[in-house]
Amino acid sequence: MKIIIDAMGGDNAPLEIVKGAIQGHKDFGAEIILTGKENEILKAVEDCGERLPDGVTIRNCTEVIEAEDDPGFACRRKKDSSMTVGLTMLRDGEGDAFVSAGSTGALLAGATLFVKRVRGIRRAAMSPLIPTAAGDAVLVDCGANIECTPEYLLQFAYIGNFYAKHALKLEHPRVGLLNIGAEESKGMQLHKDAYILLKEAGDAGHINFIGNVEAKDALKGSVDVIVADGFSGNIMLKTIEGTGSIVKTKLKGMFMKNLVTKIGALCVKGGINDIKLSLDPNERGATPFLGIAKPVLKAHGSSNARAIRNAVKAAMDAVDSRLEEEIASNIELMQVKSEKKEETLAHE
Repeated sequence: MKIIIDAMGGDNAPLEIVKGAIQGHKDFGAEIILTGKENEILKAVEDCGERLPDGVTIRNCTEVIEAEDDPGFACRRKKDSSMTVGLTMLRDGEGDAFVSAGSTGALLAGATLFVKRVRGIRRAAMSPLIPTAAGDAVLVDCGANIECTPEYLLQFAYIGNFYAKHALKLEHPRVGLLNIGAEESKGMQLHKDAYILLKEAGDAGHINFIGNVEAKDALKGSVDVIVADGFSGNIMLKTIEGTGSIVKTKLKGMFMKNLVTKIGALCVKGGINDIKLSLDPNERGATPFLGIAKPVLKAHGSSNARAIRNAVKAAMDAVDSRLEEEIASNIELMQVKSEKKEETLAHE
């Protein structure tokens, strides 16, 4: 299996990206193709105290997509960037998946432009696994689509459902619509119209739709798939990340007060570490763009070597899941009929 990695994307590129990619190759056996400026990549390999191992190669690129570049046009304008070249290689079958910690907007736009969406999918969605009291849940979307239609949310529910089956090993994932209350009358018109479509899909037995869900209940583990517009989903994701940071800081302060609390910390060290790991985005590795025709994964912008190492495994899992084929084979279920579409659009 070949995983293409954007060596120049992210706050810690290329050193941490290269280090993590080499570690991922060693741990999981995937062939790695690093796209980027060859001289900088080789310098990073040297700084790691390594030699470029067999099974890790470099595709030289002369450009890098920067944070200030217009996301919608970055890949078009910088055709020899590490991101654009990597996406083109994936499209042309030179690799099985692509991973980048670079600009989210540019990666989504580039994936849509070069790799394309699964035919019939209106918008690709970012779908991270988030921690809950019961384990993990899929959050779809978490920021790729700020403005949504009811049909987008219907499709997010389906693709999130398929992803949860593979990622969480669940036969019938519970799907909930993120809202400000459990009642079906809650929310803006978007949520009311989406609720109707999701309920119909649930009644038909296509998904296990349990209704609206508030963020607090979702985090208690009441659902396995949280369907959201990108604006709401991103706020929820960033709130979880911020809460995780606060919890780690508070725990450290609490256990470092005196000798007694330090002894207590040693007694519960294992449990504390488990909590830290569940809240650490570097342990997740990367998030797939669901709905793209081939696996494209976004790693956190501040990813360290461990995150990229884990992203290699996430990319391999994405390839093995063949999720794109499952989405394509069920696309008819995800499309709103013309008369129903006109009815929902009338509410918008």
